[in-house]
Amino acid sequence: MHRSQPFCPASPGNLTTNAASLRVETDKLHPLESDASSTLRTGLSTPTPTIQSPAKEPDYTRSSDYIVGWDGPDDPANPRNWTKRRRWIVTLVVSLFTFISPVGSSISSPALPAISRDLQIPPGSILENMSLSIFVLAYALGPLIWGPLSELYGRLVILQLSNIWFLVFNTLCAIAKTPTQMLVFRFLAGFGGAAPQSLGGGVVGDLWSPEERGMAMSVYSLAPLVGPSTGPLVGGWIAERTRWPWVFWSVSIADALLQIAGFIFLRETYAPELLKRKARKMRKATGNQKLRSTFERPDRHWTAIMARGMIKPIVFLATEPIVQVFALYMAVLYGVLYLSLTTFVKVFTDQYGETIGIAGIHYLAIALGSTVGGQVGARALNAIYRKLKARNGGVGTPEMRLPLLMVSATTLPIGLVIYGWTAKARIFWLVPDLGVFIYSIGIGANWTCIQTYLVDNYALHAASAIAGVSSFRAFAGFGFPLFADQMYGKLGDGWGNSILALICLTEGLEQGSLCRTIATEVNVQTFARIPNRT
Repeated sequence: MHRSQPFCPASPGNLTTNAASLRVETDKLHPLESDASSTLRTGLSTPTPTIQSPAKEPDYTRSSDYIVGWDGPDDPANPRNWTKRRRWIVTLVVSLFTFISPVGSSISSPALPAISRDLQIPPGSILENMSLSIFVLAYALGPLIWGPLSELYGRLVILQLSNIWFLVFNTLCAIAKTPTQMLVFRFLAGFGGAAPQSLGGGVVGDLWSPEERGMAMSVYSLAPLVGPSTGPLVGGWIAERTRWPWVFWSVSIADALLQIAGFIFLRETYAPELLKRKARKMRKATGNQKLRSTFERPDRHWTAIMARGMIKPIVFLATEPIVQVFALYMAVLYGVLYLSLTTFVKVFTDQYGETIGIAGIHYLAIALGSTVGGQVGARALNAIYRKLKARNGGVGTPEMRLPLLMVSATTLPIGLVIYGWTAKARIFWLVPDLGVFIYSIGIGANWTCIQTYLVDNYALHAASAIAGVSSFRAFAGFGFPLFADQMYGKLGDGWGNSILALICLTEGLEQGSLCRTIATEVNVQTFARIPNRT
């Protein structure tokens, strides 16, 4: 009887694995075809096991081990083989799930004075800023819980459950009566909203090959960047025209509609979960209890999975140079972004005498810059990847995602300096907006590059790598706004933003240098390159 080859994830880099070494020995199985010794290679975030075409229909009722995999490379059950239209619909819905949470994180920014007045929070205090940024602090914890749960139950049910969690606690924020209630509800809402931030990239990897992934990843990556700037834009008009609870009601209404779309369009994309379901169905149909997918192992107990899922991102941060470099850099970018979100309205109301609603329109500069950076960056990312892959004999490596990162890192400090000094001098409002637009281009392009690189480089472990980066950057998103009023109060917009520009420039040059060293000189033993370290 012929059987499927068990799948063992290989490195997305230059590692190749001999398929002959993956055989499960049994005297009841016929030898594999002669091409079984060919090498297999993957740069995918989700495994796509290959299957030998049997000479005749296998007898699944025989009492022998059988590794259940895809029915060939064109198996319609494999999400990679869904129609392009269906894959784009799922990508867009997941991107919207990822978008609505950052909107909720920042939409209350223009309403902070009204919230503070009603809840008796001292204006301009750390507690006031914390009521905004504590939402982002939950992003540090969420991926460590939601990620392992997705390994147990698949991505679909966790995305649906976490979004409902976010919907409930965001709604409760609208009826908070004390500062403590507001802080608790905001934190719990952020915890629910954290799941799409960590799982969405994996869904994109499930659906698209590395050559196609750049554009899909650019759409998904825009969500956590455009979302935070969209929230205050809408929240400014709501705060100006009605009471502050409506900033939360509006997000809940939009999220409820999105949840309905999720019920209609989303389907499971996680290959281990799909193959586990297939094996379960085959066991029931054939009575052969030895049928299993390659992912159904005795050590996959829920306690082991939860412990590993919570610890692995921390281990990645502690041991992986690539993750450390990108985590530190994204922490700076994310911190600067949320610092801007906290102070933007105040700059244009105090310096330019605008109303809250009009001042909120300036958040469009962040949204447009992030969009341009993400979209142009994605096209350039794909073009550079294909060109370098062709030069390398048709072999792609994750390091081919890095050249664009070196260029986009220079736009951030330039934009921050323009924004800070022109706002201080009260030059025509379009000029500081131009500065914000420029540094937002860098944020959008950089995050697209970094996330695509991590998905390519860490394959099955991409979720842990991204969770490590996301958790670390969340601390910066929480901490930076807390000292915003004090920093700008002492330094002003010009010097305050110049210091931030210097930090971004230093980190950008450092991460560029370190990435080149890691990619070309150091043989980094990543988790993705060591199959047993799972």
